[in-house]
Amino acid sequence: MKALVTISRILVGVLFIISGLIKLNDPLGFSYKLQEYFSVDVLNIPFLEPYALMISVLVVVFEVVLGVFLLIGYKPKFTVWSLLGMIVFFTFLTFYSAYFDKVKDCGCFGDALKLTPWESFTKDVVLLFLILILFYGVKYVQPLFGRLANTVLALLSFVFSLWFGYHVLMHLPAVDFRAYKVGANIQEGMRIPEDAPKPVQEFYWKFNVNGEEKIITTNGDYPDIEGEFVSVDSKVVEEGYQPSIYDFSIESEDEDLTEQYLNEDNLIVVVSYSLEKIESDGARRLKALQDKAIKHGYKIIGLTASGEDAKRRIKEAYNIDFDFYLCDEKALKTVVRSNPGILELDKGTIKQKVHWNDVDDLKF
Repeated sequence: MKALVTISRILVGVLFIISGLIKLNDPLGFSYKLQEYFSVDVLNIPFLEPYALMISVLVVVFEVVLGVFLLIGYKPKFTVWSLLGMIVFFTFLTFYSAYFDKVKDCGCFGDALKLTPWESFTKDVVLLFLILILFYGVKYVQPLFGRLANTVLALLSFVFSLWFGYHVLMHLPAVDFRAYKVGANIQEGMRIPEDAPKPVQEFYWKFNVNGEEKIITTNGDYPDIEGEFVSVDSKVVEEGYQPSIYDFSIESEDEDLTEQYLNEDNLIVVVSYSLEKIESDGARRLKALQDKAIKHGYKIIGLTASGEDAKRRIKEAYNIDFDFYLCDEKALKTVVRSNPGILELDKGTIKQKVHWNDVDDLKF
């Protein structure tokens, strides 16, 4: 039993630390995932959506700290009970997502590793088994160091986690796992190879045959059956190739300008997924950014999911002249974890990307 507890202790501790640090590297991204869970279509607790960021930081800090606590043997009973509570909750969440096909990616490892809902559930079941071993063998979870050293390490893990979470919120993720990282080319990320696999669908045809309901399954062809057609449903049974970037666009009210701007040299793009929620301190820096960009021969545009009224109000309020174009809100939240955030593009390649707090670090 002692050997099993030791193995479980190492596996669970390391996995919780890695998973927590990946999410702590991008707490905004994890908060977007929580908002998806809280929505009416999933758990139907939308009143928690405004608190998603606070909850995401607390959850991932606790996740990292518990992993450290377990490895060093700090307060074993509290640690194991807390781990058990967390994994029971996460196992329920991933099962719910998988069974009801509500959330396609649980966000367990952020953008670093994408897991299907059933893969996430399987991972949580394995972790639940390992934590149950720790629960029944908690007496074998002994402190790794002396009382003072363990207390200091535990406190340092908590302080570091809070500092790291705050740091990436005030700047940008330390490691960017997304398709819009510096050096990536947006056009290349949007391309679909000619030989890319296509999605496979099944169609469920419902007929009334001699007064009885009958369902015929096909891959798309209309079934050869005598009877009265009632309805048809379909389901994707095998996903086809999906490019890493599939929802990015630059559009005016009546024109798609994506290709035009992705072929521009020296382009500064100000990204604000919502002008209604833009950080006022960040918006106040846009006038100076605009003037500096134009002075150095750069063209500057904005991207937002907000409407014309919001665009006009922002331009008037902050005395900026560049135009804002339309893009999907989810895509803009993925492009940069800042509102506003700033990118430099050169023929679609991301040369620089900064949080509004770091706008002075842009090199022209």
